[in-house]
This record gives sequence, structure tokens and C-alpha cells, in this order.
Amino acid sequence: MKTITLARYDAFADAPGMGNPCGVVLEADGLSGEEMQQLAFQAGFSECAFICRSEKADLRLRFFMPGRETPLCGHGTVCAFSALMARQAPAAPLTLRAETLAGELELGYDPATRMVSMEQAPARFEPFEGDLEGLLGAIGLDKTALDPRFPAVYGSTGSWTVILPIRTLEDFRKMQPQNKLFPGLLTAHPGASVHPLCLETLSPDCQLHGRHFSAGDSGVTEDPVTGTACGVMGAYWLAYIAPGETRADLFIEQGQEMGRDGHVRVRACRREGQIQVKIAGRAVAGQPFTLQLP
Repeated sequence: MKTITLARYDAFADAPGMGNPCGVVLEADGLSGEEMQQLAFQAGFSECAFICRSEKADLRLRFFMPGRETPLCGHGTVCAFSALMARQAPAAPLTLRAETLAGELELGYDPATRMVSMEQAPARFEPFEGDLEGLLGAIGLDKTALDPRFPAVYGSTGSWTVILPIRTLEDFRKMQPQNKLFPGLLTAHPGASVHPLCLETLSPDCQLHGRHFSAGDSGVTEDPVTGTACGVMGAYWLAYIAPGETRADLFIEQGQEMGRDGHVRVRACRREGQIQVKIAGRAVAGQPFTLQLP
């Protein structure tokens, strides 16, 4: 038997038990992909993050959901980098490059605020041309919940999700996802998640409210606070909500329906014909824990 220690962090939160939990393995080079998958399944979080050496960047990050590996995870990145910085204790702000399955990304850390920033891949959008009523039904809503001002689209800054613009917070409280229906409805990207957003917010400091329903094969129903999908939300703001603007600095709330209050800062800007996104947030350390591998 092999005993593996995982650090426990909650991302996009200022108090333990809020935000999005993640297990982090700080030295994962001795683990195979199969073993990482086993650990993620045992841990039961929406994702676990594994820090490895990289031959072309400062570090390599791998992310596993209970059901499969995912190319990029925002909250997992914030947790992993927070754990690494807690070990290294830098005296001044620093920037590192991380290798991921979504490409090389820039990560920043400010020790004065414990804030982690994360560059994401340039935003990509594709029209959703499938059964929109069926997809709304798969999260417990009907077409009257849809905000007609904005389109439903596939979006990615590293991982594909479907952005569904919803009219009111009351509609968010009604949502009941049936994730196993997603792959049959998301024919262009069957492994995508579903991410409703709303311009009505609980906090006057926020511009967008979101929920995140995980992909049908992920082994997870709902992710409390999602950094990568919030990055897509920031890009969506520039692409569809405020297409006349060149940049947006947003504060996004998520996780409130799950009792895991979380907030993500998102900066999006137009550059060289693309929408570039960077997210930022803190992570709170919890108790490390151990898992067994055969």
C-alpha cells in the first residue's frame, strides 16, 4: 500500500468551508495518471490538483475529477499554487509559468494579500445549435427562464462549458440538474459542463451570478465556484453583454445556492483580435489528509 498526503484548500473564499474545496498533491511526479485518478475518486472533490515537474515551464499541473482528467481547472490552480506558495513563502510578488493540457499559462502570487492570479487560454465561442428547451429541462427550467437578450453558446478558456443566460435569481433557486442527460444534448461537445449566468446578483458589489453543473461523465453534480467557467463568463461579458467595451473588470458570485459562498475576480480585455482573460482569488488552507493506493 502507498500512503499519499493531500493538502486541503478552499478556493475563492476567505473562510474554511466556503468556496470550492480541492485536494492538492504537492509532489506528484511519482504517481501515474491512473493513480491520480484513483486519488481524485477517493477524495470526492469536484477536482484534485497534482503538481509535477515540467521540462518547458516552471511547473506542470494536472487536474482530475472523480470520473476523468480535465485539461484545466481554475479553482484547482488557485488551490495548488496557494499550497506551493505556502511551502516556499516568497517575500515578494512573483510570476511563474505552468504547463497544463490547455497550454502554458501565467500564474501570479502576491504574499501580502495571498491572492493568486491565473491567465487562461484565449476565449473561444461557438453557437449552441442543439435542443435548447431540452437542455433547460435538464436543469429543471423551461424556456421562460431564458434571458432573450443574450445567446446560449459553447464557451472555452481551456475547458468547454455551455453559457445559459437566465433572467432571475429565482430561476437559479429552481434548478435541479440531471447531468447524465447532458452528453446527449451537447452534441458538439458532449464532455462540456453547463453554466447558467444571470445579471441579477445577491451582492451589489458583483456584476454576475453563476452556477456550474459538471459534465455528465465527471462524477460530480455541481461545482460550487469555478474559476475556469468564471473566466468564460468574463469573456462572454465582452462578447455578448457589452460588445462595445474593450475591457471588463468583474466580480462574480457563485456557490450561494450550495451554502459555499464564493467570489472570483475576472479581468477580460480585447487584444489582437482575441478576448484574453485572467482570474484571481484566494484559497484557505484546511487540514491535510491521507489516502491509500494499492
